[in-house]
Amino acid sequence: MTTRAEALREDERAHVQGPPPAAGQAHVPGVPPAAAGRRAMRASAAVATALATDGRTVISRLASAPPLTLRQTGPHTVHLVSTAAGPLGGDRLALHLDVAPHTMLELGSVAATLVLPGEGPSELLVTARVGAGATLRFAPEPTVLAAGCDHRLLVRLALEADASVLWREEIVFGRHGEAPGRCHARFDAIRDGLPLLRQEFTVGDPALDASPAVYGPARCVGTTFLTTGVKEAALAEGVAVLPLAAPATPAPVPAQAPATRASLPAQPPATLVSALAADAVQLRARLEWGERTAAGGNPPHPHQSERSGAAAPK
Repeated sequence: MTTRAEALREDERAHVQGPPPAAGQAHVPGVPPAAAGRRAMRASAAVATALATDGRTVISRLASAPPLTLRQTGPHTVHLVSTAAGPLGGDRLALHLDVAPHTMLELGSVAATLVLPGEGPSELLVTARVGAGATLRFAPEPTVLAAGCDHRLLVRLALEADASVLWREEIVFGRHGEAPGRCHARFDAIRDGLPLLRQEFTVGDPALDASPAVYGPARCVGTTFLTTGVKEAALAEGVAVLPLAAPATPAPVPAQAPATRASLPAQPPATLVSALAADAVQLRARLEWGERTAAGGNPPHPHQSERSGAAAPK
């Protein structure tokens, strides 16, 4: 009897080898023969933390489903381990994070995610709730858009008061020497029900990719959302550190006591680091420079590290 894991490995080998379709079998353009007729996957994974009586963070829930497999690698650290090819076209994947108040969660991945073409678009939905006083660091390895893929990446992040977040996303435009597939990415972050950031962008649209005002010659794009506020923007070649506007407060203001500048927040509640680069190594160096700048450091210009062939010191 063939197990599910063996069947998945056979599917991966068939995709790599790319056998021709059988006689009389139509091949969908842009779709690997192994993916044609493959059953789309529906998978959901989840991580939750809890506060122990001694104040430690414990991982209270760790639920996996291929290709989203989670492994705890530290007291409050979890890594995604891909246990099947994909996502492929037609797959619908979901990852849910629940960080309890006053706990900490770091989530990464052991390798890049390769998005492959198939029959229909693929989707990854990531939802995260970060409780009051909790900390979340979300920094997986890059997502690589293989030629012919059609992918949607959706992030819904909800923060409570005093929550601290670093959320990094890196997208690579195809494998070496190939054009990128299509990806539509959307990021929504709210704090206490009020919006902090709503952003979306598309990769793989010829009308956008060909414009020098969008990506130019870059082969990678990345962003980092941080709850650390900066007082003013910082710019370097290929990277920008931008303060986000404070959300509007719906509380009414009495007519006899109009709002004054002194009553507004002293600094923005969050920061967005955006970067473009020729490759994934350069992109990571630029994003980390922006992250350290947002944290209040005075790191060297990112290109000093790029010229030396190493990332800027942490």
